[in-house]
Amino acid sequence: MTTNQKPPSTAVLRVLVADDNPVVRAGLTALLSGREGIKVVAEAEDGREACEAARDHHPDVILLDVQMPRMDGISALPYLVGIAPVVMLTYSGESEIVEEALRRGAGGYLVHGEFTADELVTAVRDISHGRPHFTPTAAGALLAQLRKTPSGPPLPEDLGAGTDATAYELSKTKLRYMNPQQAAPPSILGARRSITPPVSSQNLSQLQPDMGQSSSGWASGCRPAVPDRSRFQLSSREAEIMDHIASGMNNQQIAATCFISEKTVKNHINRIFAKLHSTSRSEAAAKWLGTAPDSARGLG
Repeated sequence: MTTNQKPPSTAVLRVLVADDNPVVRAGLTALLSGREGIKVVAEAEDGREACEAARDHHPDVILLDVQMPRMDGISALPYLVGIAPVVMLTYSGESEIVEEALRRGAGGYLVHGEFTADELVTAVRDISHGRPHFTPTAAGALLAQLRKTPSGPPLPEDLGAGTDATAYELSKTKLRYMNPQQAAPPSILGARRSITPPVSSQNLSQLQPDMGQSSSGWASGCRPAVPDRSRFQLSSREAEIMDHIASGMNNQQIAATCFISEKTVKNHINRIFAKLHSTSRSEAAAKWLGTAPDSARGLG
């Protein structure tokens, strides 16, 4: 009796593991080699070895660390993606690194400590078929970086072409409901009482004067002065860390908030101090917030 069923595939997924930490390489090799249909065909301790191993073994998937001696993973990416799909497997979750890795062709970005063994195996198999994978830190970093970039090409069918006025006015109506001195909507109170009239084009237009007088900084219709920070030429990550410094966070708190090591925080701070011509956190914060005596004149 004949059937139309195809026999199960016996192809083995061949993997290259590139990481300068021998313990990490050994652990990944043992983990993946113990799974059915997966075989680690080569290991590499830096980007240069990864390129040579990929050329010699032609793997189906490459697991690539970012920080490695001689040649780092980001530098090796353009060559490696021409041979096989690459997934970054690293402790580095900075938004600039995530964005650059994807720009250079990486098919996924996994940060250590954010995935289980089964999730790693699934990611390897999916990436071999062109399905991307990101752990939370990498996804969050990519989203933050995307929101900082200018708008892309026009949307189809004029999507998003309307003004923001309606949404802005509606948000202010919501704020009035949140004010304890204002009446709340029935869905919140659960009782019959006098409430703010339903929103209409007429009373929406009447909300703006009320809100405009709620803050002395905005009453005149002028935005509060914001220091010109473009002259400092900080990267997006450095600007984020400088914001945390200005808020009073220490290095340990910044590391926990940004999901990076304290050593990475210190490296960023050293570069920040150099760009702000500052020798202390208080001096850097004063320049960043525009309260330093020389802020109006320049870096000085």
